[in-house]
Amino acid sequence: MLAQVSDPLIMVVKQEGDVRIHTFVASFAYSNIANATHIIETRNQLVLIDGQFLVPYARAFRDYADSLGKSIERLYLSHRHPDHWFGLGAAFSDIAIYALPETMDFIQEHGEESRSDHWKLGDLVPEHIVVPKQVVSPGDETIDGVRYVFDRVTDTEIDYHLTIRLPELGVYFAQDLLYSGTHLYLTKHLDHWIRVLQEILVSDYELFLPGHGLPADKNEVARNVEYLSTARQAIGNGLTDDAFKAFMLQRYPERKCPGIFDIYMPRLFGSANDY
Repeated sequence: MLAQVSDPLIMVVKQEGDVRIHTFVASFAYSNIANATHIIETRNQLVLIDGQFLVPYARAFRDYADSLGKSIERLYLSHRHPDHWFGLGAAFSDIAIYALPETMDFIQEHGEESRSDHWKLGDLVPEHIVVPKQVVSPGDETIDGVRYVFDRVTDTEIDYHLTIRLPELGVYFAQDLLYSGTHLYLTKHLDHWIRVLQEILVSDYELFLPGHGLPADKNEVARNVEYLSTARQAIGNGLTDDAFKAFMLQRYPERKCPGIFDIYMPRLFGSANDY
């Protein structure tokens, strides 16, 4: 059992030739948000996607990666929300970390402020931040024999988001474009977010790795579209704050991690900073 938190879920979700895809999901408990991070294991090395949120999960994710017995070639950070990069300071400061320029700039300028803002979490928060130093740009790159396709997606769950696709394997690392089995972190960009997911629905990809929850298929992508459409309609009808939360909880009782409402509602319906 990890100190202060529940054990994660760890699984191999795809194996094809020399490639294995691993997923590490933090607890689905009410107080957590089921952060999902991933490992692309190839013949000679590992590539990691995101760094977890809380210190115990970040360290456990690193321990699991190390247990595979191959060097970590790099880690890609999908976006600037702290539940994806806080863990870098706890367990990955020795790894080459790649991110979009906008993500790097945000952490450089606001990272310490964000860390301080989470003081109530005590020692679950890292003692220092790590700013990514390597820039990733849209395009293709082959790493240890596997072709990666990188995209910069704007104005969805976050202003700038990195997605990673492995075309020959049919694997799409959507991270926070997709929430699998959990409630979504909503923003003002619902219309564009829906359009992005609709484009994914007609793609050739079949395995989707989310930023929260378990690996998913196109059925979950479609469910995300429906969830966002419902939220858009509710907001359009004038629901806000607790009334909006109550409506969405009643409409989607099967979805986990309801604590996320209290994280995003002050930003969606008020003027709080998105740190």
